[in-house]
Amino acid sequence: TIHTIVTVFQNSKMTNSLTTSNTMTNSLPPLAMVTSSSKPAATLSKFSASLPFLRRPQHLTQQYAGDVGFDPLDLAKSPEKLEYYREAEVKHARIAMLAAAGWPVSELFDRKITDVIDADFGLTLSPLVDGSDRVPSLLNGGLDHVSPYFWGFCLGLTAAIDLKGIRNSRYADDDDGTYLPGDYGFDPLRMYPTDEEGQERMQLAEIKHGRLAMLAVVGFATQEFVSQVGVVDETPAFFNPLFHF
Repeated sequence: TIHTIVTVFQNSKMTNSLTTSNTMTNSLPPLAMVTSSSKPAATLSKFSASLPFLRRPQHLTQQYAGDVGFDPLDLAKSPEKLEYYREAEVKHARIAMLAAAGWPVSELFDRKITDVIDADFGLTLSPLVDGSDRVPSLLNGGLDHVSPYFWGFCLGLTAAIDLKGIRNSRYADDDDGTYLPGDYGFDPLRMYPTDEEGQERMQLAEIKHGRLAMLAVVGFATQEFVSQVGVVDETPAFFNPLFHF
């Protein structure tokens, strides 16, 4: 009888152990299942997309729109530096887009607007463009003719925008990675898409247009300094209606 009781107890203990083992085995999938169901993570190229003969900078991981691995001077030495330079790039890109549009417009209409204001209000204002229809610039000169009130307004506005950018980058809640350099929440026309794909497309369009505008403004200044002629007069086909020709 005692032998029978011991045998039953041992069988029961073995059954419980097997049941527990089976339960643990079923609760955790086999390693082969985990490996076969997972996909390999996409890896970035070791070389820059813009300069294929150079290695891709370490911190340029296509986190931001327009990232083609172009940093030949290795300025973005850390994620913090990358964010700082991205903020600066977006600011300069937006200013350049305004300048690229305002430069030829001022050469076309500055003299006309001045004449209208003088005639209507009895003033004796002088146009800022020179005799060759060139706007004031560092290379053209003439910046001393600009009203100090205008300079004060520009400095105050840019200082306010810069302080806003510093506040966003330092104190915004970036724990979830949602902070975007240059994002001031300014969208009065509601043009910024609500879907992720549309937002990425808009960000890419902005940075591409901004980079092109920065090149255009440098080109305007260099061209007028070398040729001593305004861009609207040197290439009138781009800035005047076609029926003028």
